[in-house]
Amino acid sequence: MLETDALLGRDLRADHPPAGTFAPNHSTIVWATDAQGDIRRPLPSWEAFTGQSFEAYAGQGWLAAVHPDDRPRVARLWREGVGNPNPIDIDYRLRRRDGTYRHVSAHGSPLVDGDQVREFVGVCVDISARLEAEASLKRSEERFRLLDRVGQATRTLTDANRVMEITARLLGEYLGATRCAYADVEPDGNRFTIRSDWSMPGVPSSAGVYSLDLFGRAATTSLRRGQHLVVRDVDRELGDEGGALMFNAIGVKAIICAGLVKDGRLVAMMAVHQAAPRDWTAREVTLVADVVDRCWAHIERVRDSAMLRDQDRRKDEFLATLAHELRNPLAPMKYAVAMMRLAPEPSAQARAQDVIDRQVTQMARLIDDLLDLSRINRGLIQLQCEPVRLRTLMERAVETARPAIDTARHRLEVRLPDDDLMLQADPARIIQVIGNLLNNAAKYTPDGGEIRLAAWFEGRHAVLEVADNGIGIPPADQGKLFQMFTQLNHSAGRAQGGLGIGLSLVRTLVQMHGGSVRVFSEGLDEGTRFTVELPLAETERPPRAAPEDDGDAAGQTSARRVMVVEDNRDGLETLLALLDMLGYEVAGASDGREALEVARRFHPHVVLLDLGLPVMDGFEVARALRDDPALKDVFIAALTGWGAENDRRRTAEAGFDAHLTKPVELSALEAALAQSGLARA
Repeated sequence: MLETDALLGRDLRADHPPAGTFAPNHSTIVWATDAQGDIRRPLPSWEAFTGQSFEAYAGQGWLAAVHPDDRPRVARLWREGVGNPNPIDIDYRLRRRDGTYRHVSAHGSPLVDGDQVREFVGVCVDISARLEAEASLKRSEERFRLLDRVGQATRTLTDANRVMEITARLLGEYLGATRCAYADVEPDGNRFTIRSDWSMPGVPSSAGVYSLDLFGRAATTSLRRGQHLVVRDVDRELGDEGGALMFNAIGVKAIICAGLVKDGRLVAMMAVHQAAPRDWTAREVTLVADVVDRCWAHIERVRDSAMLRDQDRRKDEFLATLAHELRNPLAPMKYAVAMMRLAPEPSAQARAQDVIDRQVTQMARLIDDLLDLSRINRGLIQLQCEPVRLRTLMERAVETARPAIDTARHRLEVRLPDDDLMLQADPARIIQVIGNLLNNAAKYTPDGGEIRLAAWFEGRHAVLEVADNGIGIPPADQGKLFQMFTQLNHSAGRAQGGLGIGLSLVRTLVQMHGGSVRVFSEGLDEGTRFTVELPLAETERPPRAAPEDDGDAAGQTSARRVMVVEDNRDGLETLLALLDMLGYEVAGASDGREALEVARRFHPHVVLLDLGLPVMDGFEVARALRDDPALKDVFIAALTGWGAENDRRRTAEAGFDAHLTKPVELSALEAALAQSGLARA
């Protein structure tokens, strides 16, 4: 007995805590029983671990601290073990003094005296931490195996819907779920689309478009913040307003919905449905979140690759179209030049001039579209927004589109809004938007058709509509209409030139203004309607002050004076002649110094000022005019061949009121004069 007493003595000194205390780190129990397996002496470390008194655990009383589910097995193995001289090994759950159960591994050996077992001595070691670590490792391995399986199964796929379908199936089968669905959240943040899901046999698909509001306000808010929706029993945890109606309608009694937030926006969700209540574990919730994250990343890569392939295809088509469109105007221009040489009579000359004018205008429009596209792609377009009357912009846009409308003998109905309908907008860009829509309607409406342009206000937005009774657009193609370089197959017979970027520019410019554009068509031969919404101006622009009276009794005449400064003699004389025909009083100068001398005598209201002048350039002339008290309010329009956004910004910063790019269209010239306050006589 001395060996056992010494062992238990060490147990007492090392492991038995003071009365009323508990050592939470205590993980080893030393025990001893008699030959029949009954405890006969106090076991301090057993008392410290279990909290049992000696009276409670003496004999076979220690079995009361074993977990009830393990107790019959442990009692049986203990009886079998003490009946022979072999070591005893039993694993079971033992109640700790704080009431929790810990996994322990009990090992005991008989002490033999001759051929008789004198007693059993052993230890119980708390193995809970080890088992938890092993279980965690196993779960981690299972998780990585599933994620790797998903990755391997979808790695070579190039279709996003197939990625969703396979991912949902593998996750749903792994969790033993009723249904598993991947959803894209639309950019508006209010709707989500289930494009593909997996479900057990006999369970209907949940594919479709849904409102996030169906989840209920609290759940929707949580999902948008990146928090997961975990419901173990729909009927018990959710009310009808909390989403129970929706879930019951699709046969769901328990759900995990893991939302994925990127850059502050909810972009995707992975939902796992169960047809019966289910106690989801934290591990399962984390796994669903991991899968939606990896699935979304792969789907984005697949979509990006598909988009790049589509862009390459459309770029090739665009280059071929560009070559075709630039050659088209050259042929009639060459024919017109030949006509002018062969037939000098006035009527032939006039016809040839009209042809050249139309074709040059067409080429200029193509070049302008290309430049706008390049600037937008490089982020170089900056809007020059100001309060402006929508009625005025519509009238100017109609002027730009009138040749195409009249050539096709279309009937144009214009419903102008009230004068007080003001936009906060860049006038030139909104005219471009409306003009592009009108030209598009003219192009894709059979000759003699009807086009309607109307505008009104709704709330804090102006609504502008361009409708026609043309060839219409199939519903399947309407989503592609605003993509760059897009020309729909069904419209090939009506296309009369163009690069397929006009409507893309319309959408981009409208969005830059904080607005939106939509298209609607019933289908082929049912016409098309474009609707544009633009924000109204907060305040109206104050009217421009009229120039000071220079004492001339003919005040109306002095308010219509235009001076042209241009060092190209032909350009100067033809522009002066044109303005004279339009009813303006004109004066000209061919260099900067002469311009200042003429301006001080002529007192113009408007100066059309070339920038590349001899003696003094246009910027120096503009500064000198602004420094002269008698001329500081003159309206100065830059007249230049440089038309990029940074060129326009440079002239605006230098004090110019407008920027006209050569060759200046008559409509653009008149728009600038109207902006200054002048109007044709």
